[in-house]
Amino acid sequence: MSTQQLGAHPSRPTQSVIGEPEVVEDVVGARDVETSEAWLSLKAAATALQALQVQDGSVPDAGNHPAAQDLVATITDAVEALRPAFPHDDAYLRACVRDFGRWAAGGFGVPDFLDSLLAFQPQQQRIDGLRHLVVFPMYTQNGSSDRHVEALLVEVIWPEFVAHLEAGDYGNRLFVPLRLLDFTPGYDTNSAVLFPETVAVRETPTFSWGAIFQDREAARFRRVVAAAASTTDLALPEEAARMLADQALTEKTFVVWDLIHDRTHMRGDLPFDPFMIKQRMPYFLYSLEELRCDLTAYRECVRLEAVTEDAETLEHARLVQYAVLFDRIFRFAITGSRVRNYDGLGGQLLFAWLHQRGVLHWTDTSLAFDWDGVPAAVVALGEAIDDLYWRSIDRPKTAHWLAAYDLIRSTLTPHPASVWARGLPDEILAGAPKGYTDAVLDDEFPLSMFYESLDKKMRPVIESTAGMVGSSEVLLP
Repeated sequence: MSTQQLGAHPSRPTQSVIGEPEVVEDVVGARDVETSEAWLSLKAAATALQALQVQDGSVPDAGNHPAAQDLVATITDAVEALRPAFPHDDAYLRACVRDFGRWAAGGFGVPDFLDSLLAFQPQQQRIDGLRHLVVFPMYTQNGSSDRHVEALLVEVIWPEFVAHLEAGDYGNRLFVPLRLLDFTPGYDTNSAVLFPETVAVRETPTFSWGAIFQDREAARFRRVVAAAASTTDLALPEEAARMLADQALTEKTFVVWDLIHDRTHMRGDLPFDPFMIKQRMPYFLYSLEELRCDLTAYRECVRLEAVTEDAETLEHARLVQYAVLFDRIFRFAITGSRVRNYDGLGGQLLFAWLHQRGVLHWTDTSLAFDWDGVPAAVVALGEAIDDLYWRSIDRPKTAHWLAAYDLIRSTLTPHPASVWARGLPDEILAGAPKGYTDAVLDDEFPLSMFYESLDKKMRPVIESTAGMVGSSEVLLP
């Protein structure tokens, strides 16, 4: 998912501020918050409150209201105690206390934190090392569907070279890259995003920011790729090996990747709403959209590598190419269930595309790449998806769906029982789009024999990455 989904078009970049004296003082003031008594009491109270809440965030059992009152008092007292350490978030934290008070006074119905959500504007202060205390009733994507009170301590990742990229060709004023410092159980999961639409509010506002936890993405990447390289006997290029040994280097790489990926959802010859909001369609459409954005990041980094004169930008442009490739084919392809797993399908597609074009080899139970030919092959897949989109501007929706399916099955083998692969019957072709979607199997493109074997060997490693952060011990023994 993209922060571009959240609202305004990023036509003008946010002014970057780096190293102003008052900002440095603010960062230092929040430096030890995660070990403070106030934070630990807030975290414990929020966790205990979750046990009293039902899925919509309310506390319907009146018998639990006295305990909920005490827990909310502990949370708001802690927020007040911590507020001086976050002067840049003062308006938000004051509003947060008021929202908690109104929720408790109203009998703990469905929570409404619109006022505090509107006051929290982290995209306005993208300053490397700046910390935020975040407390909302929310669900966590790829984590929990319960809209419970969650509390986070986070830190902005905004190196100077990224600020220059964003201020130039890659403007994206909604994008906020973060590092997780501590969190309540909703984030002790695979969730790597903080999006405002997850917060419980009385009405949907215009969203103005979206955050991604690059430290979690980087830590998962390092653990999974190290294990996968060992399992497949892959000799990693020196630059890729350096990423696996350096968490900070990998975090910056993922910031560049996500900066470009994120803005791509709103750019290009798009035949439809790229986010497919409130639309029900075959999951492989999501696969192509997410893969399109990743391959755009890859292609832009190939371009940057050729034109940039900045050493740090050059280094990370090269590293993004390895990150996109290895994260897609090793982690994405075998993470999650086989039920409409659109990221998994995108990883499978990239692997098979490279294999069938002779730049990826699985020979004598060893994986190898012809590195000189990889960029052209990856770019070709991106161009094939772009051509699909361009042609589909003039196609009906369902004709676009059929063309997208043909693109994928030209590389991946569908399930033998697939109705789509055999050819949809006339009653579906002449009917509503719902019939097309209903006919897609949950696992329309099953794992290949290569991936079935890799999945069995890598499953414990993949499962071990839940809840990881940058400070986790990354490489398994």
